[in-house]
Amino acid sequence: MKLSVKILDIASRGVLLHYDDAKQIGVFEGDRVKILNEKTGTATADFVMTTSSLLVKGTCGIYRKTNDMVGLIDGDTTEVRVAIRPVSLEYIRNKMDGARLTHDEITTIVRDIVNDDLSPCEVTAFVTATYINTLDIDEIEFLTRAMVDTGEKLSFHTSPIVDKHSIGGVPGNKISFLVVPIIAAAGLLIPKTSSRAITGAGGTADLMEVLAPVAFPASEIQVMTEKTGGVIVWGGATNIAPADDKIILQEYPFKIDAIGQMIASVMAKKCAVGADIIVIDIPVGKYCKVHDVVEARKLARMFIELGERLGMQVECSLTYGDAPVGHAIGPALEVKEALAVLEGADHPRSLIQKSTAVAGMALEMAGKAGKNDGERVALEILKSGRALAKFKEMIEVQGGNPDITSNDVKPGDHVYVVRAASDGYVISLHNKALITIARVAGAPSDHSAGVYLHAKQGTYLKEGEPIFSIYAERRWRLENAIQEGRRLMPVVVEGMLLDRVPHTQSSSWRMSRI
Repeated sequence: MKLSVKILDIASRGVLLHYDDAKQIGVFEGDRVKILNEKTGTATADFVMTTSSLLVKGTCGIYRKTNDMVGLIDGDTTEVRVAIRPVSLEYIRNKMDGARLTHDEITTIVRDIVNDDLSPCEVTAFVTATYINTLDIDEIEFLTRAMVDTGEKLSFHTSPIVDKHSIGGVPGNKISFLVVPIIAAAGLLIPKTSSRAITGAGGTADLMEVLAPVAFPASEIQVMTEKTGGVIVWGGATNIAPADDKIILQEYPFKIDAIGQMIASVMAKKCAVGADIIVIDIPVGKYCKVHDVVEARKLARMFIELGERLGMQVECSLTYGDAPVGHAIGPALEVKEALAVLEGADHPRSLIQKSTAVAGMALEMAGKAGKNDGERVALEILKSGRALAKFKEMIEVQGGNPDITSNDVKPGDHVYVVRAASDGYVISLHNKALITIARVAGAPSDHSAGVYLHAKQGTYLKEGEPIFSIYAERRWRLENAIQEGRRLMPVVVEGMLLDRVPHTQSSSWRMSRI
């Protein structure tokens, strides 16, 4: 069917047809049509959307990204025909039915994701299928290799290249801000590509953005790493394992992170940056992604086996995950806390101990420390100021202000303090609830939003002493976070009144503005 072209300034792929024209062609919304530039002979196939009001009959609306492939202009005539569905949709359907996917099938799916030949809802179907019918180790390897092969790779002329990753789930897990500069200060290269938060209050990239830009192409990441020894950048701005970032976009609304997808995501990024040595942090706890040590060891074995298949040395640290790392949750608050430690603060101990333990593992694996001596060497690098100096170099090479200090990083202007309603010990922390409150307050998009814990589990409080503070950039977000906090009760102090029956609202939450 020949139709008149109307270019639509929409920065995605798609073809918009009048409902009557679509019916005549024989397609429905979600089907695909092929459009042809009769002058040049170029053609492409794309998804169909329909309308009964935005276009007149006889007109084909073409989205900007689709038109980049065919080069039509308003008023041209294009031939519109039914297009064949990608075979990858059959593979995705097979996975929905519990089938095991082959290397070629997974490669086809990943290639179609990277090329935007699958619509967002079709990518979501793939994510959902692998969440319900988990990937086995062979499928994870196939997915990892396909992610690497469909993107750019870094290639350094020295070795070893070191990297680390935490699978997440623990609020305040800002250890990259200590681990990366410690490793770089030891003379190793660590090109740390990081993600933004999916389910948390701040991914490592969100945090680093408080101090410096994080969006760089792969070529610049390599140059910066070779210059300073380390970077902390956002992997989503590169063409390194691009399928991963497209998959993450579809995972985000559901706040899911399927195990197989997660392992492939982590290892693809590490493989693509040329990492030889990788330390994986697996937090274990009631509210973590991994709930017990048995499950954690199983996951660790999968990481290690996949590393062996890909030619990378992997070790995993199983860490305590039932409490936040440090006291700060949210980008600016976490950055402030990490900078203070780099500047010489001897607390919070949980942040220092976890960071030096993970960094120490990497130092031992790279031959920079003797067996069981890595944590001591890492702590020495931290206390000597060498890690701080290296971190300043990293900030500067990424375009930030290297002279910034912890005192310069400010949390949100709007703040409420939650105080103990009675004397007693803090007996319970609910990680997911704390993350939820920080997100409702605006984190991570509002960098200065978050939660600061004044007291952690085991701390004795007197009536009226602060338990935690909520920070926000906007007053309405703070009010919403307060209401969410009343509902979730993320911190329980011994003897607190949880509720009063028949009254439904707890009277034990006393908040005071400061």
